[in-house]
Amino acid sequence: MLEELREDVYQALMGLPENGLVMGTSGNVSGKKDNHVVIKPSGVAYDELSPSNLVVVDLSGEVIEGDLRPSVDTPAHLHIYNRVADLRGIVHTHSTYATAFAAMGRYIPLYLTEGGDLFGTGIPVSDYVPPGDEAIGEQFYVKATGDDIKALLMKQHGVFTAGPGPKDALKGAVTVEHIAKVSYIAENGGDPEELPAEEGERLHKKYMNNYGQEE
Repeated sequence: MLEELREDVYQALMGLPENGLVMGTSGNVSGKKDNHVVIKPSGVAYDELSPSNLVVVDLSGEVIEGDLRPSVDTPAHLHIYNRVADLRGIVHTHSTYATAFAAMGRYIPLYLTEGGDLFGTGIPVSDYVPPGDEAIGEQFYVKATGDDIKALLMKQHGVFTAGPGPKDALKGAVTVEHIAKVSYIAENGGDPEELPAEEGERLHKKYMNNYGQEE
């Protein structure tokens, strides 16, 4: 079932190691359609994944299709989907620079127009929540920045991004890691100045309304 969504989630999963956002079996991607969610199985290496061995669960977490156990982060994904109806894709990574900010319990400041374009503000950081706890989803619901694509650093853990589909959530995760890396280098090389909040909002509005081609 859900062959197209399985393929979308699989392609986003392949984007995690391709973009250096995960190590080993860490990280996961999910996608939602109606009352079903396709998600990475727990602890399976990326080169062993395929669209067919992804797991389908319902919004209460019951496995509908698949022989493998779903990701340990499934409760967090489901909590987000149940709270924010417009989100159809979620990505979780342990990408190096963004996770360094998470380890410090620091948000990523809005130094770059690129961050303003996609998120409109800096990337906030959550309170500490143990891995696998559905409270990750509640933290995301309360604190995540962004409009079309949302992002949150999980304190001492990693990064969660979400958007209208798995591809959008992957774009968010790639962007978070890039701006985290640039921010870290800039802070170690000098004293970068954060963009004003109103400029972040202006950049985001312009980007969302004018970037790319019309459908």
